[in-house]
Amino acid sequence: MDLQLAGKAAVVTGGSKGVGLAVVRTLLDEGMRVVAASRTVTPELAATAAIPVTVDLGTATGAAELVERARAALGGIDVLVNNVGIGDRAPHVDGAVLDLAALPDTAWEQTFALTFYAPLRVTRAALPSLVERGGVVVNVSSSGARVVTAGPVPYNVAKAALNALTKVVAEQYGARGVRAVTVAPGPVATAVWTDPDGFIGQLAKVQGLEYSQFAAQAQEALGAATGRISTPEEVARLVAVAASPSNVTGAEFAIDGGIVKHV
Repeated sequence: MDLQLAGKAAVVTGGSKGVGLAVVRTLLDEGMRVVAASRTVTPELAATAAIPVTVDLGTATGAAELVERARAALGGIDVLVNNVGIGDRAPHVDGAVLDLAALPDTAWEQTFALTFYAPLRVTRAALPSLVERGGVVVNVSSSGARVVTAGPVPYNVAKAALNALTKVVAEQYGARGVRAVTVAPGPVATAVWTDPDGFIGQLAKVQGLEYSQFAAQAQEALGAATGRISTPEEVARLVAVAASPSNVTGAEFAIDGGIVKHV
């Protein structure tokens, strides 16, 4: 199926690994020109045809810098994929094991800086180009936004705010030709889950459990109807569909294997 993306220009944040890298590869395969933003350029990203832009989106100035460099490289922006959002593992581990009274402001601040404020700022900076081109914003959220108490709480709350941001952009800019869509994965088979030093591995250490045993228990506890977690490539394909021309806006597409069970 032709997604009608060939020749268009995209910016993908957090594009050096995991879901972001899979999105970069998928959009390139669709014939798009892609700027991939990340703090570092991994060998895997360098091996693609994407234009890498090293930038720290956790800072107040990072978003404007990224959009300026992306517009210079691409001429404009048709698709913005706000994928960045994990960053340092420490606040996420704290957010999963500490209750509200014990969770310091720093855990909230660090999480919101990357998970909510970075997408907000990049979207705001990109809006003139998106309006000019009738573009689309795809916010990569999380099933955690629907089950916030499952933890890590600051991350899930920030993703819930990101879902709301999608609605705001869709409502305020729809008449000017801009769409906004949320893609909400459950756990994905990236280093967050598969690396013993990743988030799940760090949780296992905190609880004094062996990584593989804890990871298996955690996956089973999720209760996915499919019995597995998603792959980065599966999420990336859904992002590409969401980015393709349509009359869909303000909507949320879940790809969680059936973890979120309520209507």
